Amino acid sequence: MKRRTFISLLGGAAAAWPLAARAQQLVDKFPKIGFLQGVQNENVVAFIQALRAAGYTDGQNVRIETRIYGTMLDRLGELARELADLQCSTIVAAAPYAIRAARGATSTIPIVGIDLESDPVASGWAKSLSRPGGNLTGLFLDIPELGGKQIELLREAVPTLSRLGVLWDATIGAVQFRATEAAARSSTGIELHSLPIRRAGDLDGVFDRAVSERVDGVVILSSPLINGERLHIAELALKNRLPTISLFTEFPKSGALMAYGPNLPDMYRRAAIYVDRVLKGVKVSDLPIERPSRFELVINLKTARALGIEIPPTLLARADEVIE
Repeated sequence: MKRRTFISLLGGAAAAWPLAARAQQLVDKFPKIGFLQGVQNENVVAFIQALRAAGYTDGQNVRIETRIYGTMLDRLGELARELADLQCSTIVAAAPYAIRAARGATSTIPIVGIDLESDPVASGWAKSLSRPGGNLTGLFLDIPELGGKQIELLREAVPTLSRLGVLWDATIGAVQFRATEAAARSSTGIELHSLPIRRAGDLDGVFDRAVSERVDGVVILSSPLINGERLHIAELALKNRLPTISLFTEFPKSGALMAYGPNLPDMYRRAAIYVDRVLKGVKVSDLPIERPSRFELVINLKTARALGIEIPPTLLARADEVIE
């Protein structure tokens, strides 16, 4: 390379360095949104799209600091502390594990929770739904109401249902289980059978128990562990000829019978609206905790036929999606 050319290139690079440094300084001044999430999926896409619709684009006027924890629950505390140390303007925490980790990492940074398993007031995270009073708000499922509705729908599909199994995650699902147990007690002629698991390896055993106890159908409660094992659960339910209902619509799409639960992408879009309000200066303690407003009923007719179940036309007519 000629000396003049080298000097010219060097001069151009030297001029670019301050520009790059200034651009990075500008990005560093953007509000930071911490995002503590289990997996990259359509819910994350819905959240990012909703942020853009509200006027926030990563790298242009905000920084989105995403931490995906997957199955590494032992690292959640560390990941939450990273977000707190970055002085995020808010932290979005999906699932009870992530919410607990975020609350352990900060008592001042606003936390927007997305939770299908916990009661925020009973858990001591909020004083009330209308005025949480601390640094946590967000979207939390109304578990008692959902449990009653799921039992009603499963009974409509299986009119002879009397012995009801409840598959639940004993590591985080006590509130859900008690709510479903109460709903079962208020349903005439229903005898509840608890089917707790603590790890994926417990599933075969609890389905064996369900068969030995002559369970007629199973309500599948919510947890990241249970959702992550949906293919195996659907296979076990079909193998043991057990009709099931879950709140995750992915279950019937994986071969289980039915699902009735909140529209998860919609919950993530609502979380983005919370973030927008926090970034605009609204106190998190004054932001009411919301319940999901959109619910979906999904029925797998192929599974129904394999189980020998004839789904009533009135139930099919109410389904948002029927899998043939």
